[in-house]
Amino acid sequence: MPTFKQFPLADTAEGLTEADILNWHVKPGDTVTVNQIVVEIETAKAAVELPIPWAGVVTELHVEPGQTVEVGTPILTIDVDPGGASAAPAAAAPAPAEEEEMKPLVGYGSKAVVTQRRARKGAAAAVAAPPAPAPVPVAVAPAPVAAPRGGYVPLAKPPVRKLAKDLGVDLHALTGSASGGVITREDVERAANGAAVATPVVSTVDSGSRERRVPIKGVRKMTAAAMVQSAYTAPHVTEFLTIDVTPMMEFREKLKKSREFAGVKVTPLTFAAKAVCLAAKRTPDVNAVWDEAAQEIVYKDYVHLGIAAATPRGLIVPKVRDADSMSLKELAQALTTLTDVAREGKTSPADMANGTITITNVGVFGVDTGTPIINPGESAILCLGAIKDQPWVVDGEIKVRKVLQLSLSFDHRVVDGQQGSEFLADVGALLADPAMAMTY
Repeated sequence: MPTFKQFPLADTAEGLTEADILNWHVKPGDTVTVNQIVVEIETAKAAVELPIPWAGVVTELHVEPGQTVEVGTPILTIDVDPGGASAAPAAAAPAPAEEEEMKPLVGYGSKAVVTQRRARKGAAAAVAAPPAPAPVPVAVAPAPVAAPRGGYVPLAKPPVRKLAKDLGVDLHALTGSASGGVITREDVERAANGAAVATPVVSTVDSGSRERRVPIKGVRKMTAAAMVQSAYTAPHVTEFLTIDVTPMMEFREKLKKSREFAGVKVTPLTFAAKAVCLAAKRTPDVNAVWDEAAQEIVYKDYVHLGIAAATPRGLIVPKVRDADSMSLKELAQALTTLTDVAREGKTSPADMANGTITITNVGVFGVDTGTPIINPGESAILCLGAIKDQPWVVDGEIKVRKVLQLSLSFDHRVVDGQQGSEFLADVGALLADPAMAMTY
C-alpha cells in the first residue's frame, strides 16, 4: 500500500518566513532519490536549491512557479513506498505521514509540520466533504497538478488553494478581489455557492495601460527593509576624495604581463579590496560595529569584505571571508568567483552573512560617485566611481591622467570624522600609488 509523505518548505536561513517558488525540477510520476534537488526557491536573501530527504515517487506538486509560500507549508507529496512492500497492518500502522517530522536535509535544518483540515463555515459547509482520514498512511493517490492554462497561474495562497480543491472550485475561472488580483477565501466560497465574483476596478490614466506593477518580494524586499533600517538607525556621514590613479593602472598593465598573474583577472576593484584591508588595520574603527543591545562597540580582528553586486534578482552583498589574509592574486581570484556566482543567482544565504565592511562599485555603470548606505551590521562602505581621463596638475603642469572619485559612508556612532578621514586618505594613497603598500 502506498505511503505518502509531504515535503514542507524549510527555513533555509535563520529567521526567514517565506520564499518564492522559482522552478520545479520534478513532476508528478517522477522517481526521486535521497538528497535529489527537486525545486529552486528564492528567499529574501538568495536563490536556493532544495533536496528531498526521501526516495520515492512524486505524486503531487502543491504550489506553482511564481507563488510565495510560507515556511512550513507542504509543497510536494511523495510516495515513499510505491511498491507497497513495507506496508504494515492497519493495527500497527505508523502515524500519518503528514504528522512526521521532516528529517534534516543537506545544507539546512527543518521544522516539524502538521497538516490539519479547517472546519468549513457558512454556505461552504453545505458542500459535501470527504470524511477525515484515519491515522494510517493514505491509500488513495492524490490527483496530479494540471499545467497552467495558457501560462496563467492563479494568484492565491496555499490555504486558499486547498479550500478551492476541497470545494471543487477551479481557480482559473476566478478573478481575485484582493489587491493585485489575488484570490481570497471569500472569492472561493462565493464561487462554491454559485455567486459571481466581483471584478476589482483598476484605474488607469487612459484606455491604454502604460504602467505595470511588480510584487515586492524576494531579494528586493529584503534589500529595501535592510536599507531603511540602516538609514534610520545609523547616523550616516559621507566623505569624498578625488585621486590620480594613473600609477595603479600602469601597475595593472605590468601584472597582466607577469607570469604569476597569467589568466588572473585584476581589476580596479581588486586593488580597492586590498587597499581597504590594509587601511582597516591602521583604522580598526571602520571594521567595528555598534551593538545597541549590549551597549558595546565590537572590533573585528578579521575582514569579511562585502562586495555589492547587481544581479538579475536585485542587489546582493556576498562576502570574501578573511580577505585581510589574502594576497593580491588570491583576492583577484576570490572576487572573480564571487561575482560569477552572484550573476548566476547561486549565492547562498551563508555567503551574504556576517560582513564587516563593504565596497560598492558604481564606476562599472559610468557613474562618478555616490553616497552609499551602510550595510546593516557594519559601520562603513566605500564607493568606487568611474576611472576617467581628466586634466590633472602634475609637477606644476596640466596633464591628462586617470582620475577616480571615492566616497566613504560611515556610522558616526562608531567612527569619528578623524578616523573616517584617515581611513579614506589611506585608501586613496594606496590606489594613487600601490608602492605605498610597502610602508604599511
